[in-house]
Amino acid sequence: MLTSLLTMWLTKSTKPFLFTNQSIFEDYDNIDNLGIYVHIPFCRSLCDYCPYCKEIYKKERALQYKNALLKEIALRCDNKRIKKVTSLYFGGGTPVLLIEYLSEIITTLQKYFDITEGIGIELHPEDVTEQNLLYLKNIGITMISIGIQSFHKQCLKSLNRKKYNYTNMSKIIKKANFETVDMDLIFAMPNQTQYTLKKDIEMAFRCHATQISTYPFIDFTFSNNQYKPLPERKKKILLNTIVRYCNKTNKKRTSVWTFALPDTKKYSSITRNHFIGFGTSAVSLFRDTMHINTFSVKQYINTLHHNKQPNALTLRFTMRQKAVYYLFWHTYTLHIDKRDFKKEIGCDIEYLFRFEFCIAEKLGLIKKCPYGYTITNRGAYYYHYIEQKYTRSYIDTVWRICKKQAFPKKIVLK
Repeated sequence: MLTSLLTMWLTKSTKPFLFTNQSIFEDYDNIDNLGIYVHIPFCRSLCDYCPYCKEIYKKERALQYKNALLKEIALRCDNKRIKKVTSLYFGGGTPVLLIEYLSEIITTLQKYFDITEGIGIELHPEDVTEQNLLYLKNIGITMISIGIQSFHKQCLKSLNRKKYNYTNMSKIIKKANFETVDMDLIFAMPNQTQYTLKKDIEMAFRCHATQISTYPFIDFTFSNNQYKPLPERKKKILLNTIVRYCNKTNKKRTSVWTFALPDTKKYSSITRNHFIGFGTSAVSLFRDTMHINTFSVKQYINTLHHNKQPNALTLRFTMRQKAVYYLFWHTYTLHIDKRDFKKEIGCDIEYLFRFEFCIAEKLGLIKKCPYGYTITNRGAYYYHYIEQKYTRSYIDTVWRICKKQAFPKKIVLK
């Protein structure tokens, strides 16, 4: 209800976000600040709490998927000039399960894209080995994101995860010397206290993380969690614990949920104005449209075997819908640049949202800065609260339907 009311208010319309099964792609040739995302949907085992598109790794299936992925890249990019892009990010799943194919995938993408800001990859703690990190660095990976979730035994037990030799991991990470080392931590999960959360943050930076990404434990309707998230009151306490502890230890808040060492390169896979996605469940975001690939690995492989695009859904934004989408994700970065907004949306931000920004400023949620607005800690908390509602109302709905239907006819988000 909250997300519906906010959407109607900000878009000044009752028109829903309508995804249809059209597969006409917007041309990306003239789009600036384009990032690339590649999804690798294989895991050794399936974590109940993880909502992402995934299945158990099988060698033959992985080879079929790699071949389909290369075909999708060719279908989307053949006969186009080389495009300058910001970054390439491999997510999953567990991308390193396809380590023998990563170099081939990167080389294929480099035929079509000039990657200017580096290549990132997600890692399971089990995959942080000296051999793996050396190989990844040699093929051009500059950033790693390790799904630690927690270092605490009882918290890991809640997630059905085991502990690893973090002393050895620390030595391996230090020796590899990647440009950016992100560690994902979950907060507001069962058995977690303010003390164990602070110890998790301390341990992450002791293990040579340059930044941490702290995400609230969210119970998706299609997941099979044994435990439920903590109540919102306790989530707020734990989020404030993160903020205070990072301030006290001289870590810079770089988004609502990320904190980094001073003077280190930050990285986020979700805050690009535009991106093109390859693989199952991958999303592409252009100026006026969003596209979602099928979540079915089987249908993804089969569709590309027949030289067809694996796009399952397309959303065509109205101008105000795109403006709201832009504001939502740029608020996450804690800074809204008026110049960039005008470039992307085509009009001044105050023309669309003067009243809303005035109220937000009076409530202490934002502050004016020379080129736009910064989000205060108070504003960041309310974003954190609304983002979880958005996830349950919108993302959960789309992913739940896409997990059941390889190619839905339409999805309506009100």
